[in-house]
Amino acid sequence: MSLPPQLTVFSSPLCGPCERMKAWLSERGHPFAVRDVMMDEEAGELLESRDIRTTPVLQVGDEFIVGFDVAAMERALAER
Repeated sequence: MSLPPQLTVFSSPLCGPCERMKAWLSERGHPFAVRDVMMDEEAGELLESRDIRTTPVLQVGDEFIVGFDVAAMERALAER
């Protein structure tokens, strides 16, 4: 049996959609790590290497969901 993929929220300070994404995940019982792209240079570089220059971003395994996209998040979480 394999472990489910780690969930990571890439966030930035004063980002309303970031807070909504974290609340949405928490309300549904999905544990996740948070990486602040303003304080975590490696996190910012990872997103930039994928041509992502906005937050929030949800990483589900190898998939990156840009923005607070409920449909995309539901699909990715259902597939895990």
